[in-house]
Amino acid sequence: MTAFYTEGQSDPTVQPVPASVVEQVDAADTTLSNPKRAVISLGSNLGNRLETLQGAIDALEDTPGVRVKAVSPVYETEPWGVEPGSQPAYYNAVVLLKTTLPPSSLLERAHAVEEAFHRVRDEHWGPRTIDVDIVAYADAVSDDPVLTLPHPRAHQRAFVLAPWYDVDPEAQLPGRGPVGQLLEAVTRDGIVPRADLELRLPE
Repeated sequence: MTAFYTEGQSDPTVQPVPASVVEQVDAADTTLSNPKRAVISLGSNLGNRLETLQGAIDALEDTPGVRVKAVSPVYETEPWGVEPGSQPAYYNAVVLLKTTLPPSSLLERAHAVEEAFHRVRDEHWGPRTIDVDIVAYADAVSDDPVLTLPHPRAHQRAFVLAPWYDVDPEAQLPGRGPVGQLLEAVTRDGIVPRADLELRLPE
């Protein structure tokens, strides 16, 4: 899945990645034995949101057994499940990984990244410095309450589907179908692409 890394894309919101960087990322895959593909959703609505998202991406890349393969454009999103205007807007993005970690270990790492950025879980749907959610892991489907795969609400969330579609237009959400079709079925109200903001692949 390297087609969406090439130069000359028509979508101005998708930031092209230099071929040299793609080659470095692909070369790094030789350190991973039989990696699985994982999709991570990131969100932040407190503090320096863009810096926090980039820090989370860098922390994921620093994880043994994880390689960040693609980073989506940034979207600005109204908070989900709360009164409009009661919280700051989110910056959201999606990251594609290849990993040799099992889902449980990837979840532990996601929680560790949240804790590193002082994520507080004292309020349901509350504001947070960083949200790191596993959206999908290979083709896994599981109703384990600790880690439900794919994410049980991903198919309803434009702030997950839109950036995911941007970096992988052929993506499939296990058990739900093509991400592009799912995106067409939900409203884009409340999410705005921020072409002026950019997240980078870790070097």
